[in-house]
Amino acid sequence: MVREWDPRTASSAEIASLLDTLNAVLAADLPQDPPWREGSLREYLAEVMPGERRISWVAQQESADDGTPGAILGQVHVLLLGNIGVLEVLVHPAVRRNGLGRDLVLRAARRVYQEGFESIGVEVVGDTPAVGFYESLGFSQEYVETRSVLDLSSVDWSELGSMSTEVVAGYQVQFHPGGPPDELMEAYARSKAEIRDIEDGELRPSSYDPQRLRDSLDCLHRRGMTPYIVLALHERTGEVAGLTEVVVPAQHPTRADQYDTIVVQDHRGHGIDRAIKARMLLELRSAEPQLTEVQTWNAQANEVMLKVNAELGYRTDRDWCEYSVDVADLVHRLDATR
Repeated sequence: MVREWDPRTASSAEIASLLDTLNAVLAADLPQDPPWREGSLREYLAEVMPGERRISWVAQQESADDGTPGAILGQVHVLLLGNIGVLEVLVHPAVRRNGLGRDLVLRAARRVYQEGFESIGVEVVGDTPAVGFYESLGFSQEYVETRSVLDLSSVDWSELGSMSTEVVAGYQVQFHPGGPPDELMEAYARSKAEIRDIEDGELRPSSYDPQRLRDSLDCLHRRGMTPYIVLALHERTGEVAGLTEVVVPAQHPTRADQYDTIVVQDHRGHGIDRAIKARMLLELRSAEPQLTEVQTWNAQANEVMLKVNAELGYRTDRDWCEYSVDVADLVHRLDATR
């Protein structure tokens, strides 16, 4: 049985069942990744940015004779933003290859089409069954990043401390748990705008104006995700010359997610990139003692940041790909094969 589903009103048993399926998928496809936890999972699934909408469906077994709800064995949700619907599909490994994934995609695609959106995008992890699945549905690869993971038990903390101070005079490196102070929000947003056309993936739009940045930080907190910011402030102008962001999710608190790292063009070549990332790791060691890993994603052409990450001890893991398809073509193709 496939039905539309709202995480805000779902029962605790449904949330727990969905978590079981998510962790079964991780164990099969990404066995080195930590399992997710139930903490703030409902909020993670429900909360969105202003102007965005998320619509979800679940595939659930029929209830037992005693009325016990059946397990959730599949889920799809689509995030509607701009002119694209961003898709995410989970199918329990035990029920794969029986058409459930296609049915879930069709449910979401029909809604996206009815709402007047032009395309559907999806993140696909390299070397998993999802690659062949989406390519068989007509999705085309648009963008590739490389994920790298840092094992914090392997870090030379003394060397890292030295790296954190290797920035030329005239810059002040600051740590801001929770987000930048409001008086720096405009300068912070300006520095993020610099990568609008060169490093930003369409499926994860960044925040380029102060209010959207405030909204983004608020959304992270509501989803149970704690942001940490390190920035390099240019002392003469007061401008944010560089920044790095890490988020620690309640859903997998032992592995943090690296978000943007940016050094503004006019301030490159002064050691800011490595210094701010090293400072971040030092701060996280105290602020989040349960952390064991940090994961980051970089465009394959971004040789500078890949080099910095390697110097900090990150090890490349696998490709992370963005695929897209024209939504009308997808709906017609799936309907024709039913």
